Amino acid sequence: MPDPDATAERDAERPDPVTEAVETTESYQTEEGVVFYDADNPLAWMQAADVVDLDEAA
Repeated sequence: MPDPDATAERDAERPDPVTEAVETTESYQTEEGVVFYDADNPLAWMQAADVVDLDEAA
């Protein structure tokens, strides 16, 4: 049976991937909408016609 204390300790040390992703996300507006991209990997991007404030969504 897994040790619950060891699992909780390991999870506490692991960074939150969602928080990291929001912190490294940049954006800019185009005529067609907004483009979001990963500042660490600018080739990873998506474009959206509707936007949500990432700080509010995180």
